[in-house]
Amino acid sequence: MTFWGPITPQNTGFLALQTVRHDQEELKRIGFRIAATGCVTELDKSCQIMKKLKLVGHPFKIYQKSAFIKGMFNTSLEVAKFEGAKIKTVSGIRGQIKKAHHTPEGSFRATFEDKILLSDIVFCRTWFRVDVHRFYAPVTTLLLPPEQKLHWQGMKTLGQLKREKQIKNEAQPDSLYTEIKRQPKVFRPLVIPKSLQKALPYKDKPKMGPLTPAEKAERVAVIRSPHEQKVAKLMNMIETNYQEKRNKDRHETKLRVKKFKLQKRAEELSKLKRQKELRKKVSRALSKMKSKQKT
Repeated sequence: MTFWGPITPQNTGFLALQTVRHDQEELKRIGFRIAATGCVTELDKSCQIMKKLKLVGHPFKIYQKSAFIKGMFNTSLEVAKFEGAKIKTVSGIRGQIKKAHHTPEGSFRATFEDKILLSDIVFCRTWFRVDVHRFYAPVTTLLLPPEQKLHWQGMKTLGQLKREKQIKNEAQPDSLYTEIKRQPKVFRPLVIPKSLQKALPYKDKPKMGPLTPAEKAERVAVIRSPHEQKVAKLMNMIETNYQEKRNKDRHETKLRVKKFKLQKRAEELSKLKRQKELRKKVSRALSKMKSKQKT
């Protein structure tokens, strides 16, 4: 906290009270409260107090990387003071304030690193100098006699004056809970460059078809002439005959393959049987030869 007052040594403590009246009724109603405590840290009359300031604006015209912003300033004079200042959108696109625009009042032209959208919000973060009011009223109540000291009353607060005059605080519009009305977002149609379309695989390339499934389901009725009906009937008969022959050939092929497999299996079984008998004969002959050699 900074205030304008008499010269006070550094590290001097101070105390701020809500009220110094000794009225018991008032103390019961509002209670006794210490508003602030602290100490004096500096005696510099030329100190500068800076406050953070964030200005908000909205674009209303966009031309490539240039845009016209409104709502951030009230007059062209304010815009002139901030020429060359850095600005930034919510999406992180940086820009710079160029010059004021004639309509509406307080609008200006700005350039950005990239093209922004009408839905973007533009911020300008800056510092604002706060001047301390050079006024103070010394209170010498401690020098009064005891009977007068208890009845001394300081300046009334704004809340006390409003309560005495029965004035109610008007609610600020920004503090009220109101329904949020947002404009529906309108997206532009997606346009893929031709160079990128050539590089995309077939499944990702844009297909030139109906935009809605309903249009896809609708078909145009075709009315054939008598000659076309005869041709279509003949083609259906030929196709039916071809399908029947094809199905018959497939069935015969399956039977032929099945018969061939059975025949092949029978041949393999007979071959195995002959091989077993031949092995038996060979083993008998070898056993007889070995028995003769032993004798």
